[in-house]
Amino acid sequence: MSTDIAFRVLMHAASHPGRHTIDELATVLAVSRNHLAKVVQRLARAGLLRTSRGQAGGLRIAPEALERSVGEVVRDFEGAAAVVDCESPPCPLRSTCALRGALRRAQDAFYAELDTVLIGDLVRPAGGTVLLELTPAVTAR
Repeated sequence: MSTDIAFRVLMHAASHPGRHTIDELATVLAVSRNHLAKVVQRLARAGLLRTSRGQAGGLRIAPEALERSVGEVVRDFEGAAAVVDCESPPCPLRSTCALRGALRRAQDAFYAELDTVLIGDLVRPAGGTVLLELTPAVTAR
């Protein structure tokens, strides 16, 4: 849940430049204020948000956050631990089991794909500049 909220905050802050408050974001993003505050604190510690306190306080996206990968944010919030733990307690099947290796390869591929997407990519228009505008063909009579 924290990872989901983190991306909501980052995407909203990136697509709506300016100062935001925890109360505003909790309403706009439809999340618990307390949970949101903890996520914002983690994002600020990771250098993805700039925060300030006081009457004119709030938060803004850090410009460098737009160049951070989605995979990096997921790792920050979810960790990169193995999907299964074969050591504690020791699994009696671990010497012949292929599951651990398959899950590790899948997890590595998952993060490798997420590392190709930047936070800025999540809020940039999908299309880009239109170089050619198509108009309906005029039919001869």
